[in-house]
Amino acid sequence: MSKQLHFNAFEMNTVSHINHGLWVHPDNRRHEYTDIEYWVETAQLLERGLFDAMFIADVVGTYNVYRGSRDAAVERGIQIPNNDPYLIVPAMAAATRDLGFAVTFATTYESPFANARRLSTLDHLTKGRLAWNVVTGYLPDAAKNFGLSEQVTHDVRYEVAEEFLDVSYKLWEGSWDRDAVIRDRERAVYTNPRGVHEIGHVGKYFTVDGPHLSEPSPQGTPVIYQAGSSGAGKLFAANNAEGVFVSSRTLAEVAKNVADLRELTEQVGRGRDAIKALASINIVLGETEAEAKRKTEEVLALRDVHGYLVHLGGGTGIDFSAVANNEKLEYKGRGHIESAEAEHTRDAKANGATSVIDKLNDPRGDEFFVSGTVEQVADRIEEIAEVTGVDGFNLVQYLSPGTFTDVVELLVPELQKRGRYRTEYTEHTLRERLFPGQGSQLPDTHPAAAYRGAFGDK
Repeated sequence: MSKQLHFNAFEMNTVSHINHGLWVHPDNRRHEYTDIEYWVETAQLLERGLFDAMFIADVVGTYNVYRGSRDAAVERGIQIPNNDPYLIVPAMAAATRDLGFAVTFATTYESPFANARRLSTLDHLTKGRLAWNVVTGYLPDAAKNFGLSEQVTHDVRYEVAEEFLDVSYKLWEGSWDRDAVIRDRERAVYTNPRGVHEIGHVGKYFTVDGPHLSEPSPQGTPVIYQAGSSGAGKLFAANNAEGVFVSSRTLAEVAKNVADLRELTEQVGRGRDAIKALASINIVLGETEAEAKRKTEEVLALRDVHGYLVHLGGGTGIDFSAVANNEKLEYKGRGHIESAEAEHTRDAKANGATSVIDKLNDPRGDEFFVSGTVEQVADRIEEIAEVTGVDGFNLVQYLSPGTFTDVVELLVPELQKRGRYRTEYTEHTLRERLFPGQGSQLPDTHPAAAYRGAFGDK
């Protein structure tokens, strides 16, 4: 029997996340992103569709490469304005029972100590439904927002991230024994002090004494997601991640990245099945082919190509307003998302910059754009999963919540009929859902497990 697929809803606390220009559509509620009711209703819809989680992206800077200014990003709403992903989770968690939440936080700019407490708090409030999408940041003015004179280079960002994770693991796994909290009413003792430990971390980038301020949460360490596809990103994922967002746009490239990840996790001793691989996918569903075609033409008519170029400039470091259509672009390691730069310059090196712009203008050539009837879309999703080896998808919206509504009401029942999608939630914590039978805690094969009991003699 073919494996069941995992679905995350790819979201962001902003007016225009991925599919730019669509906020003006009369049926789109993206402008309501500042209203908690929008998030609660979306979470309840996703839970009705038995999604694994809402995966909430974030950036802490602006897209200012295009035309050398952030003006176009601000004018078109390209991930600005945006709000904090962490702060919308408690309300959604209170309105749901099983849906997970993956929040994004960059390791380059802030302290691991404060972030560890925030994530422990959310894991408590969600009763173990939390994941952390670990990113390093790629927007130069994000660095300046946090007091740095310039952007930290790509590979150094990953070096910082490794130490950031190391500190976090020490706090989550080693600072408090799992049985430290005893709640002895007769003796009025809440916690056994001998079960709480300083971690005494002194490293290249961080010094953290501890102890962690939060008692052990249901998962201890939240589920770790990561999205890098560069060499440094893959190695980081192999050492740390439980879910990897593979963002390439061709089946061949995604298949290669998935195979690389599985091989690397094997090499570091975690096993080939230690990671769930997820690809982003754009879906337009219709009950008939004619309806699917109409919907596709409707969203493409509002597509903001300049907005995509703004977004792409931030991701690759290339200002597409300053290059000629037939210009051959070279990979230079511009220090943004280097895997994105490499992928887009491959096309531009062979066919000129116009090849990149043409793809943005009409996404129907994108191998992860799927439009059609329920049966056609389900067939294509199964095909993509088989060809690439991905375990599931981050679903991108065109209309909010219309895209998710179509998936929940039309696609999910079809995949359930085929045995490719769960029919109920059977595990409560997010980690148990991703890895049934493993339990709520990180397995012993994960490097963080080495810190359990490591500080007890200090």
